[in-house]
Amino acid sequence: MVMTLRLKVECYAGYRGEETPRRFSIGERPVEVARVIERWITPDYRYFRLAGDNGRMYVIRQGVANGKWELV
Repeated sequence: MVMTLRLKVECYAGYRGEETPRRFSIGERPVEVARVIERWITPDYRYFRLAGDNGRMYVIRQGVANGKWELV
């Protein structure tokens, strides 16, 4: 079973229009994305493995159909 938490995510859209997370909030706690380590796509989600500015690693995903972001 995978636990998820909804996120507020701010993105940068590159020249191809693909959104890349730059910062996100877990509740009231903001996290700056220090580095995108890996990204992959499944039929239902776009995933990002990120290094936060707080030294922690995160995996977040965006629903393809609804555009909503979640911490996995």
